Amino acid sequence: MGARLVVISNRVPVPDPEGPPAAGGLAVAVMAALRGREGIWFGWSGQVSDDPSDEPRTQVHDGISYVVIDLKEQDFEEYYNGFANRVLWPILHYRVDLAEFNRADLSGYVRVNQRFALALSRILRPDDLVWVHDYHLMPLARLLRAQGHYNRIGFFLHIPVPPPDLIAALPHHADILGALVDYDLVGVQTDNDRENLRRYLRSRGADRTGDPDVLALPDQRVRLGAYPVGIETDEFTRMAEASAGSDIVGEMTESLGGRALVIGVDRLDYSKGITHRLDAIERFLAHAPEWRARVTFLQVTPKSRVEIPEYAALQEAVSGTAGRINGAYGDVSWTPIRYVNRSYAREELAALYRLARVGLVTPLRDGMNLVAKEYVAAQDPGDPGVLVLSQFAGAAAELDRALLVNPHEPEAVAAAILRALEMPLAERVERHASMIEVLRRNDVSHWAENFITDLTGHPASSEIRETEP
Repeated sequence: MGARLVVISNRVPVPDPEGPPAAGGLAVAVMAALRGREGIWFGWSGQVSDDPSDEPRTQVHDGISYVVIDLKEQDFEEYYNGFANRVLWPILHYRVDLAEFNRADLSGYVRVNQRFALALSRILRPDDLVWVHDYHLMPLARLLRAQGHYNRIGFFLHIPVPPPDLIAALPHHADILGALVDYDLVGVQTDNDRENLRRYLRSRGADRTGDPDVLALPDQRVRLGAYPVGIETDEFTRMAEASAGSDIVGEMTESLGGRALVIGVDRLDYSKGITHRLDAIERFLAHAPEWRARVTFLQVTPKSRVEIPEYAALQEAVSGTAGRINGAYGDVSWTPIRYVNRSYAREELAALYRLARVGLVTPLRDGMNLVAKEYVAAQDPGDPGVLVLSQFAGAAAELDRALLVNPHEPEAVAAAILRALEMPLAERVERHASMIEVLRRNDVSHWAENFITDLTGHPASSEIRETEP
């Protein structure tokens, strides 16, 4: 029996045979890793129970075993809403000022990681290849090692890594990010993230080796690598091409009345810079009056984490700013900003991206940002739109033919919007051709293969312990 790939994430979207496939960025990435392999996807079911069983539940779909456990309400509040999203998320996105730490939440975070480790111990085989995903589960390898599991274990962080001084603002950081040394391979999105993590781990006592990407500890080696997450490039392009006759395209085209469409698609989160973007749109309308009534800005922002006060306040701020701008610049026949708080299927988003003359992707800080990549993949190569992209998105390292902007400088973003709308066809075609080639070279399947190849080639922890004195 060959080695299995065991993928672990906070949440496991068990497929519904009657529903669409999971569409989130992490879900698409995990499916690319599991495709064609004997594999398990383990994590939280999304269900809260008063008395959850320690015995994992298993469902098999298309050859993949989905293994899940439930959590208690207290676990969910402390581990997920508390430490993960009110401490780790803001600090790793460079927003130390928004972190709200308390010991109960840290205890809940560790407790849930321990529950994951205990449940995994029931199903892990010695030759399984283990791949853990994201900031919810950073201590998991350390807990598995403590139970005697010396499998090859890799970790991938989907969000940014700040400099060591900011990491040090995290209470008990040595027990959280410091625990990453117990993985064999730690993957991050960009070279900058890798360098920040290397500097932090060296400050915690890890030593250099002859390989600059490998750090040494007494009986462990941890390799650091940059693996920028891709998308299903060709599939997304085909999806956008097939949308030409769809209802959403017909309805949107009619409602635009010949106006240019500028689109932004972001989950409601302070890291996405939505209020900064609206400020830039206001500057654009003020300084380019010739474009008033000739362009429509569509901001699609599904709500998220609304039970957390910072997110509720952000929702009010975004709604209020959009309403103020519409009141100042709109008239009876034209509303500058259409602000929508709902989710759309991937097929619908692909259609909207293809319609848009400009894709506005301006996060204050993002691990990667797959919307930017999807926007490029959706374009008609003969008449493509223009991507305006924050220099602080991980995607900027690959999509350097976008119009790169500083989202903290609204005048510059406004100028980029104007330049994008007025860009000649030849320049648009050249920029798009360069970027789509990058996306095809590093699609999500290549990303998964590259990580797994490096993890497989890394000596397992048991091998290091057997060969070193």
